Amino acid sequence: MEQQEQSSTHSRFGQSESNFSFQTSNMALKNADIARELEPRSSRSLSINQNETINSEAILKRIRCKKNNLTAIDNYFCEENCSKNKTNNVGGEEFFDLRCSSLQIEELQKSRQLQQQRRRSSAGYPGLAFGSPMFSNTLFKFSLIANELKDLKQNQLRKAESEVSSLNRRILMIEDNLEKTEERLRITVLKLEEAQQAADESERIRKTLENKTNMEDDRISFLESQLAQARQIAEESDKKYEEMARRIAMLEADLERAEERASKNETKSAELENELRIVGTNLKSLEANDEKAHIREQSYESRISILTAKLKEAETRAELAERTVQKLQSECDRLEEELSGEREKSHLLQEEVETTLKDIQAI
Repeated sequence: MEQQEQSSTHSRFGQSESNFSFQTSNMALKNADIARELEPRSSRSLSINQNETINSEAILKRIRCKKNNLTAIDNYFCEENCSKNKTNNVGGEEFFDLRCSSLQIEELQKSRQLQQQRRRSSAGYPGLAFGSPMFSNTLFKFSLIANELKDLKQNQLRKAESEVSSLNRRILMIEDNLEKTEERLRITVLKLEEAQQAADESERIRKTLENKTNMEDDRISFLESQLAQARQIAEESDKKYEEMARRIAMLEADLERAEERASKNETKSAELENELRIVGTNLKSLEANDEKAHIREQSYESRISILTAKLKEAETRAELAERTVQKLQSECDRLEEELSGEREKSHLLQEEVETTLKDIQAI
């Protein structure tokens, strides 16, 4: 019967291993009381040859202590089931407080108060909810990167606007020069018409005034030179007009390129902001996993220390306690293996956090 009870309790202990950390302190107190009761009884067992009746009574008392230990473990699982009912039911907190002892109720009240204080303190700033300044540093870096991106965007927009304004000024200057050249061309055309009229008049006067031919010839040559100059000026103005038109086309092309660059920079800044948000969510999840692994590691270390203490106490006992020592040793090995696995997981999580931070810094 005792072996069946022990096997049933160990199977239930393996199923509820994740919730064992909540009752570790109570179990340690109970085991300490049992050890205090067993210490004088173990000294009695050394005098077997002197008094057999005392030895039999000591063995019976040990068996009773084992039963008490098993009942304590059963009470723990009852309390654990009460906690499950508490999470599943709406009004389960009052029922759980009635079933638990006064010490457990005080511990629950303290833990609730600490959770409320932590929530109040972390409501103003989300980095305090994780219990480490790493998240606040990363948020500060994210804000710096966002400000740099905004400044870069504003500088590029200012440059584009300055280029556009300079191009507009050049266009206005070109238009002014074009109007001046057109005015000069109109004046030269008028002068040309006047010269032609003067030439006609000179030809008519040459017939009538043959005596003044020399003077008229000089005047004609002068007018012809003016005509040649006027033609040259007209050709030069046409060339300048073509050059101005070509420059205007080039300036319009440059303006379109500048607008395309500004749109590309805006899309790049939006993509970088989205990437920063994704990296922030990944960092939050990684930090939460790291804290959970650290808490598990601490709980496993405390359990290993308790089990090693039990093992040392069990070595001083009689031969009948060797079976329980072997079971505790196997359980200790299993917990050490789980601890090593959790440490490896926490190490992997730390490496992932470091790689993500390096990626952020590289960005």
